Amino acid sequence: MATQRKSILLRLDPAIHDALVRWAGDELRSTNAQIEFLLRKALAEAGRLPRNAGGIPRRGRPPKRRAANDPDSAESPETAPADDQPPDT
Repeated sequence: MATQRKSILLRLDPAIHDALVRWAGDELRSTNAQIEFLLRKALAEAGRLPRNAGGIPRRGRPPKRRAANDPDSAESPETAPADDQPPDT
């Protein structure tokens, strides 16, 4: 069950915003996710992170599901093309 996320308006100094955008990009996060990450870290370090705070939602494509009895669901090392050989065309 997903919980409702709060939206807020945040006013930042343009230089601070630019630094956050670069930092988020370096860590492959959105700027919003970087801000939430930093706020959670600061709250935890200060001993103020609520125990009932949910985790940061995972973004992106969900992992592939593999059927346990389906041998064609993943390539085996024998059927995968070798790295040093071009694939069959």
